[in-house]
Amino acid sequence: MRASLSYIKKNSPIHRLTGRTKFIFFLVWSIAAMITYDTRVLIAMFLMGVVFFFVSELKWKDIRFAVLFMFWLIAINLIALFIFSPEQGVGIYGTRHEIVHLFWRYSIVTEELFYLFNFMMKYLSVIPIALLFILATNPSEFAASLNRIGVSYKVGYSVAIALRYIPDVQRDFHDISQAQQARGIDLSKKDKLTDRQKNSPAILFPMVLSSIQRIDVISNAMELRGFGKNKKRTWIVERPSGKGDYIAIFIAVFMLIVSICFMVLNGGRYFNPFI
Repeated sequence: MRASLSYIKKNSPIHRLTGRTKFIFFLVWSIAAMITYDTRVLIAMFLMGVVFFFVSELKWKDIRFAVLFMFWLIAINLIALFIFSPEQGVGIYGTRHEIVHLFWRYSIVTEELFYLFNFMMKYLSVIPIALLFILATNPSEFAASLNRIGVSYKVGYSVAIALRYIPDVQRDFHDISQAQQARGIDLSKKDKLTDRQKNSPAILFPMVLSSIQRIDVISNAMELRGFGKNKKRTWIVERPSGKGDYIAIFIAVFMLIVSICFMVLNGGRYFNPFI
């Protein structure tokens, strides 16, 4: 089974960026998306993220599971927002255009649909960049980049180990699941949901024990090698910044400035097409 959400080595312009650049780009890009609800800015950021993904030469099969899972979480968030505050958009935009009344206090309102659409676009504008950050960044290089911008190398190493640990957890899950199914414990989609929930401890407990064992092995190996003894350390995979790195940072900062400018023009975070 191919591990999802792990570094995939390519030779694309995105992969050739340093880990430091990708981290700064992701941070600035996320801030630009978080501070605005302007539909025009969010759609532009989403389209640019899709373009960056195609430039990275990654395939749909590499991100299919992660994207579908994120869409599922977004759908749950949107449904919850509508259930607990069905007219949040009316309070934000100051007008009310009802399309159809459902029941009790629930109606399909244009302003609420527009608000939910913007809420969804905030996620979609960041998801492609987040996936690129994970799939196109070598964990060791990312740790070196964090250390170069002033973060303790111990913290950087912890992040690198965490990123490397994701595919290990997925591989353990698959191996344990196959082993338990061979013993007659069915955890596939063919079985009922209630039965799968009852059988889930058969996977969870071995995974926890395996994780604890792996943590013990790694911590002992690092301790035997004297990790943390010195205040500084050298890095094998560290790379200097190039022209592409400066262009990427410029794009991220430019989008942040655009987001702030639209906030000033709109007189707030929200773009209101109803007035």
